[in-house]
Amino acid sequence: MGARGGTTGVSREPATHPATPDGRYFVVRGRLWRLSNPALDEDVRATLVSDLMQARRAVRDARKNGDVSAEREAHAAAAIAKRGLGERGSVWWTDGAPDYNRHMARNTPYADWFAALD
Repeated sequence: MGARGGTTGVSREPATHPATPDGRYFVVRGRLWRLSNPALDEDVRATLVSDLMQARRAVRDARKNGDVSAEREAHAAAAIAKRGLGERGSVWWTDGAPDYNRHMARNTPYADWFAALD
């Protein structure tokens, strides 16, 4: 799980990054990042996380080699995995609540909760 990736699920968020009470986001440096869909089948989740990690390694290797095309392809593969995990694209919750992914927590309805963390 990277600090920006959010590939953990609600019950597996990293101890250093608090999760919102509703389990939709974790917070890094004050910014909300959408957690993966907790309803995903564990086999599906494992496959998507593996795909994401492979894509991240491909990004690293492409950058190291200066291969802009390969880097672009690797970023696209990472985006596909993140959409599959529910971290990007349409939200996985069904109550109609808006998506605050990548927003600063202090500028969202989570502001009071976030302020109380300090």
